[in-house]
Order: sequence, then C-alpha cells, then structure tokens
Amino acid sequence: MYNKNVWEKYSSDVDKIMSFNEGYKHFISVGKTERACVKESVRIAKENGFIDLAEFIKNNQKLQAGDKVYVVNKDKNIALFVIGKKDLQAGLRILGAHIDSPRIDVKQNPLYEKDGFALFDTHYYGGIKKYQWVTMPLALHGTVCKKNGEKVDFVIGENDNDPVVGINDLLPHLAADQMQKNASKVIEGEDLDLTVGSIPLKDTEKNPVKANILKLLKYRYNIEEEDFLSAEIEVVPAGKAKDFGLDSSMVMGYGHDDRVCSYTSLKAIVDIENPEYTSCCILTDKEEVGSIGATGAFSLFFENTIAEMLALQQVESFLAVRRTLSNSVMLSSDVSAAVDPLYGYVNDNKNAAYLGKGIVLNKYTGARGKSGCNDANPEFIAWLRNIFDENQVCFQTAELGKVDQGGGGTIAYILAQYNMNVIDAGVPVLSMHSPWEIVSKADVFEAYNAYKLFLTK
Repeated sequence: MYNKNVWEKYSSDVDKIMSFNEGYKHFISVGKTERACVKESVRIAKENGFIDLAEFIKNNQKLQAGDKVYVVNKDKNIALFVIGKKDLQAGLRILGAHIDSPRIDVKQNPLYEKDGFALFDTHYYGGIKKYQWVTMPLALHGTVCKKNGEKVDFVIGENDNDPVVGINDLLPHLAADQMQKNASKVIEGEDLDLTVGSIPLKDTEKNPVKANILKLLKYRYNIEEEDFLSAEIEVVPAGKAKDFGLDSSMVMGYGHDDRVCSYTSLKAIVDIENPEYTSCCILTDKEEVGSIGATGAFSLFFENTIAEMLALQQVESFLAVRRTLSNSVMLSSDVSAAVDPLYGYVNDNKNAAYLGKGIVLNKYTGARGKSGCNDANPEFIAWLRNIFDENQVCFQTAELGKVDQGGGGTIAYILAQYNMNVIDAGVPVLSMHSPWEIVSKADVFEAYNAYKLFLTK
C-alpha cells in the first residue's frame, strides 16, 4: 500500500473518515494547551475503562493481562497502558507523541500601560514566524497558582460571547521602514505584546487602564497582580477547528503538530483489547523547545513509571527496567511536512510526504548531515512495511525537505537511547507551525489504523 491514495481505498465508505474526524476536531478545539490535552485524555481514558495506576500502587495490586491503566505527570504528561499477555520484560509497543505546540506565553511580570492601552508582555514558545501572529483573534488559556494553594484556571476568548485579545501591526501607509526588514525581523519578539484593554478606571490617576484590568481580574477570577509570578498563561488562536476545502476533505486547526498524532495514538490504545505485548501511549511536553524539563521526553517520568509497574509484578531491579525498555519498539508519532503546491521547490518530490497518501515514515529527521537524527534500522522498517501491506494500511516515506534546505527533530532519538527500535511515523501537515495548520482527514484516519495495528501485532 506504499503511496496509495487513502480516499480511493475508502471510496465506498468515506463516512468512516468523516465520522472519525469529528472526534478529532473536538479534541483539538478543546485541547489547546498541554494541561487541556491531558484533562481531555483522562476523560477519554476513563470512559474506556482505564484506571489511575496510583490505585494499583496504593493497594499493591498486581497488574494482570488486559488491565488498562494511566498515569499523569504534573498535569502535562499522560501515559496509558494496556497490559499484554506476555511478561512486561518482553517489551512494550509504544506510541509516543507530544502535546505542546508553538504559541505565545505571557511573561511573569506582564501587565503594563502605554498610550492609553493595557498590554501583556509576552515571550514566544517554539519555532514560529512571528509576523503570522499579528492582527488575529487570540485567546488566553491560564492556570494561576496562588500563595495559599488555590489554583485558578480560566479560558478567555473561546466562547462566542467572550472577548478576544490580539497583537497590533503597523498600517501599510506608515510601514516604509518596517517593510525593509527581512521576514524574521519585520515583527520583533519584544513587539508581540497583547492589547488587553483601553477603558480607564474612574478616579485613578496612575495607570488607570491597567488598574481597570486588574479590577476585572480580581472581580472575575480573584487574581491579584502579584499572582502573575506563579501563573502559566498561554496565548493561542481563538476559535474551533473547522473543515477545510469545498469538499470538506481537510481540517484546519491550531496545534495539529503534534496533537493530530496524539489523538490518533490515544484513540488507538483505548480501542484495543488484550494485546500480546503491553501497549503504551505516552503524550509528552516541551518537544518544541528540546524535550527538556520534568515534563519533556528527557524526564525520567516514563522510566520511573515502568519501574513502578514492574514492582507491582514483584520485580524490583534496575536490570529489569532496562531489559523492558531495550526489548520495546516505538513509533515516534510526530507529524511530517507535506508538499505544498505553492512551495514545491523545498522538497525532493521523490522523498516527500503528500496529503491523502497515508501515514508518513521518516527513517531519519535531523538537519543537513542527519545531525540530531535517530535513523531507524532497516530491519524495523521492513517489519512495519510487512504488517502495513498485509493489512492494507496506506503509508509513504519522506524526508523533511531537501538535504540542505533545513530540518527538524522529534523525540525519537531520546527513546532510542534505551536501545529500542524507533521510527518517526505521523501525519503530513500543511502550513506547519503557523497559527492555523491543515491536515487531510484521510491521513488522520489512516494514522489511527496504523497505530492500532502496530499495537496489536
């Protein structure tokens, strides 16, 4: 099924594709932050019979074949497991995706007033084209932690009756100097500040507009200005994912990279029963900034979870953890760059991903001389080819652009450090890292089929 068209495969049953993507559109619309993705994933997991691993640990309850468990790390990671018939040390079948996406973050001391406006100072997160984020409706997704232990969650800009915020730009009539700058400098990082208000607070002489915003935050959310010091407020495009194209064949939404692979991986694991090998789906954070920190793929969270699961089977040894991970195989469920008909010159078209051709296998990512890549073993690729062809799963292979054009990376090389076979396998995306990205509904559905097949073979 290499390079076959997914739409032709389902020509008599297109409703399957359309129906599956309704669930995905909901997921990506409500899951615009890592915390929101974890919350929605927990909801889906519980609906499908998954139990918090903490309950097994609390009761010292042995894990049995068929058990479904999940574990959450700091509200920004989630790992789900379906216990297999084989011993855990025989290895796992792992789907690994990330739930962070490029965005703009509000700084810790953000609120100021200038020229009659209240603004939030910001710092962008991940690789973005800064000029794409101006003059568009933006929403605030925040978690504010107060000194007394109270946690305040809020979302502003997603409901129809909500106000939105935004970043201003210079009118063309006065932009002669700005237009001389190159694209990376036409909007500077320190100029990505949000306009959040313009009404002055009555009888206030100093910074009256800022004072009015603080009054509103206090009234609506009981937030003081100093609470920004321990807040996490993410700025994302406002609005829901929508069908794209006159034929509704695609989905336009924020955060396809990499929530499209996160959702399809999540759905794959909740839809399987009694696998031969223990199946796992892990959704990580911080991939867009190097997978670092307590919630990134470099964290020991996943390794520690495996140790806890082995302990519940009365196996407590460093060697057992290492043996389990070394015997595992993984699909690094991350997106690939799709060929854009307007910018085809950046690709080697014989080794490029196309919308509608199914899941994409990237033997290696990296940059130029494969710097920072995983470079999957051909034996593993041959095994995947075989199970995909036997089960008529449409797939394609690709590189991330021409050799010296650029490059990128995923979490593949991080998990490969455990000596497991890993390859990147995900959905092709148009306009990647822009505020609104595009995927083919056919590829979304076929990725789900591929992931479910991988877990059960």
